Parts: sequence; structure tokens; C-alpha cells
Amino acid sequence: MKRFAAQFLSFAFIGLMAFTFMQCGGGVSAAEAEATKGNVAVQNNNVVGPTGTQPPQSIQSQQSGNPQDAVDPAIATTMTFSEDVFDFGTIKEGEKVKHTFKFTNEGEKPLTITNAKGSCGCTVPSYPKEPIAPGESGEIEVEFNSANKKGAQTKFVTLSANTIPAETRLTIKADVVATETK
Repeated sequence: MKRFAAQFLSFAFIGLMAFTFMQCGGGVSAAEAEATKGNVAVQNNNVVGPTGTQPPQSIQSQQSGNPQDAVDPAIATTMTFSEDVFDFGTIKEGEKVKHTFKFTNEGEKPLTITNAKGSCGCTVPSYPKEPIAPGESGEIEVEFNSANKKGAQTKFVTLSANTIPAETRLTIKADVVATETK
């Protein structure tokens, strides 16, 4: 009887842990996946496979997979960037630096960017609020504030637009060196 009770408690504990894991979102956070240095791909904070399984493309894109986030193909367009990664190189801690990512609407419908979100408060994007006509170009300006940041930094800006996939990710990098104190 004691053995049965011990087994029952073990199974109950495992079930409770699984329930808690599922309630907390499960999976791996994007930050944890980033810490693995590219060994896995992350979509919607879930590991979806090795990074080598992603198709090559001019920009790194992700679609959340939520039905409400799907873009109606009748209004979808295509945006391409001249670059999707920019490295500021070595900068001093506390320095604010900016970079402008240039893109073109290569689709047949007007391009509407509905949101641009930095991966942390130190990365602030600004984007055009008006639609970009087919064949026209636009810019996303990203400012990085290196205050209280030291060492190699990699930050992301996620754009939401009427593209398929609905989200596009831009990357900035910098090596932040401590400022000399006297």
C-alpha cells in the first residue's frame, strides 16, 4: 500500500508540474533561445526546430501562427530591405546611436506597417504611419541607447505589416565598451 501511495504522489506531482508548465506558456522564451547562439529557431516563444530548417530569404521573418494575426492575401504585399542586420561596431557605454533601415514595397498593394517594437526599452524604432505605395520606398529608424549595457549586444525590432508573414525582424548589434572614469 505504501508503494502505491508513493507512486500516486509521484504521478500527481508530475501532473501538477506539467499543468503549471502549460499555464506559464511552456516552451522556451526568445531570450533563452538567443542564449543558445542560434542552435534552435523560436516562433511564438516555442522551439520549432533547428535554425538550418528556415528557408533563406532577404529578411528574417516570423509569423506568430495566431489566426487573428494572419494577413488577408487579398491585401498582402511584399517588403524587402537592403539589409536586415546592422552592426554599429564598438561604441562607448551611454552612447545613443541610430541606424536607418531602407525598404521597398515590391508588392502590388499598398504597404501598411501597423507596429514596430524593440526587444527592450533601449531599442526604439520609428516607422512610417502612412501606407507605402507599390514600388515606393520607406525607412525604419532604430535608436539604440547603450546606457547600462556592456559587452556584445544584439537587439531586435519586430515589424507588423500587411505582409506574409505578418512579422519581419530587423537586428542591430554593437560591442559596448565601458566608459573610462577619472
